[in-house]
Formats: sequence, C-alpha cells, structure tokens
Amino acid sequence: MSYQIGINALRCQPTPRLAHTEYCSNAALKRAVTGLPDDHPDQEAEFMRLWEYDFIWSTNNGPVPWEERGRTTDMGHSEFLEGGVDWRDAQTSPFASVEEALAFDAVAEYGLLDYDELVAFYERSYQETQTRYPEQVFTGGYYRTLYSGAIAIFGWDMLLQAAAYRDRFARVLDSIFQQSMHHYRAWADTSIEVFMCHDDMVWSQGPFMHPDFYRAEVFPRYQALWKVLKDAGKLIVFTSDGDWGMFADDIVAAGADALCFEPMMALEPVVAKYGQTHCLLASKVDARTLTFGSRAQIQAEVDATLALAKDCKGFLFAVGNHIPSNVPVENALWYFDYLSRHWSR
Repeated sequence: MSYQIGINALRCQPTPRLAHTEYCSNAALKRAVTGLPDDHPDQEAEFMRLWEYDFIWSTNNGPVPWEERGRTTDMGHSEFLEGGVDWRDAQTSPFASVEEALAFDAVAEYGLLDYDELVAFYERSYQETQTRYPEQVFTGGYYRTLYSGAIAIFGWDMLLQAAAYRDRFARVLDSIFQQSMHHYRAWADTSIEVFMCHDDMVWSQGPFMHPDFYRAEVFPRYQALWKVLKDAGKLIVFTSDGDWGMFADDIVAAGADALCFEPMMALEPVVAKYGQTHCLLASKVDARTLTFGSRAQIQAEVDATLALAKDCKGFLFAVGNHIPSNVPVENALWYFDYLSRHWSR
C-alpha cells in the first residue's frame, strides 16, 4: 500500500492520505521508534515501516568515487551526527590558482567508467535496495549533477573565484555535465521508475551567480540530462537546498515532474502554480522548530502545510530540511503522531 501511495503521489494520482517521507539522521529517534540497536540490520527498514514512509530519497554516483580517480577538494565536515562521528578536518585544496581551476576538465580528470558495467552496477544496486525496502518507492539518482559536482571538485572558495569568469567557468561546468550525462544515460538503461536529480545550485538566500547565467548555462543542461531519462519513461524529481523559488518555473520548463525543497522556499506560490500538475516534496515544518519550538509551534507548521497539501494532486510530506540528531526525540515523536492523525484526504 505504501509503495502505491508513493508512486501515485509522484504521478499526481489519488491517494487515501498524503504521501510521506523523511530525511532522518536522528539515531536516538530510530532506536526509540523501533526498539532496535543501531547495528541491527533491520532497524532502518523497521523505522520506515512504522513511520509509514512511502518514498526513499536516494542518489548513487557510481562504483568508483571521483576521490579515487582524480582531484577533489575536502572542505571538512562539522559535527552533525550523534557523537560527532562525522567531524572531518578540512584538507589543503589541490588547486593552487584560479587558472588551474579554470583549466579543469572533469572527463579528462576522472575518465568515463565502462558503460555496460555502470548500467549493471546501477541495476544491481537498485534491485537489491528495492527488495530490501519493498514498501517504498526507491529512487535512482545522481548527486553531483553540475554545481554539486563543482563544489566537490573545487570547494566553495575556489568555485566562487572561478565563477567570476563566466565564459570559462561555463566550459568547466560543461565538462561536469558530460561526466553526469554518462551516468544519466546509464540510469536510463535501468528499470528504475523514479530518478532523483540533486544539485545544490543556490544558497539559503538564493542564487550566488546572476540568474542569466543559470538560464543560459545550467537549465538547458538539466533539460538535456532529463530528456534522456524521460525518453526512457522515468519520472524526474529535482532537489536543491536553499531558496530556488525564483527558478521554479525554469525547473518545470526543463522537465522536472516533482519538486523537492526546503522550508527556505515559500510553499504557497509553488502550490498555487504547480500543485495540480507536479508532485511537491516539502512542508512548512522546519527542523529548527522541531528542535527549539513548542508543540503548539510544531502543530501550527503541520496545520499550515496540511491546508495547502490536501488541495494538491501530488504531495509528499517531509520535514524539508531534515530531522537531524539534535531534534529532541519527544518532539519528533509528537510531530509524527500529530501528522499521521490528520493526513487523511
């Protein structure tokens, strides 16, 4: 039933309740819900069953990471997971100058993996995971599409310096596009139904380059990538962090079937324009409210979302900016209990 709710929501077809997913790294919450320890092989699946997930957000960049094939920049990682196990110190950038960055070619640097082996890897990965999570729609997907690829290669400091030279930076982006296209074609040759295109192309307050650059160099490349998948009958979900509200029309025009976004992006205008034609993966529920707010504040954000979501043909409810480790378990439990008692259509 959950799988059908998820795929119907993505196709903007009727569902008995709002479809649901979460992006959750809160280990204490998973232990509380399932009663299973972190190392139990069934903990994740049991958590998703009990929290009635209909959809699993997933991307896969292939069997051999760029870090093993050429230069990337490790900006380090702050403490996010329980116990700070994800802390990582920043490493020295392999790019000594902007000129060196602007001369970069992602295909020349990393090569292209054997195509048939890549298709087989993706198909096997998808089949194994969909078997493990049969009650949810599990996506194929790619993370480092354009800008996220550039971030991984250069880090933010060098990326912003290189981006000042728009024509030359566009050539660098094109090489990342060519690398991505190889993977998108491979995913198109698998049996996935839904593809997750991830690309963090903006900041929390919007684009960091002129909108004209996005419209000239980025969105046409999205359209080309997505056409390969759409021609193969796949549904396209687009995800970016931050506020890309000013680009929602461009993303739809490029071919996205579903839009996945954070509370930084206003929900009302997207619902008004695309709530009858596109699936929306979002909510007004903010992780900061779950962490620091009262139950009345959490309820207010759930209620405000429900009022909009129930008028949409396709909607997947989620805390749009994650349920991280610092969210109090009692708040998260109360949130889901309240949501699940009120999400019937």
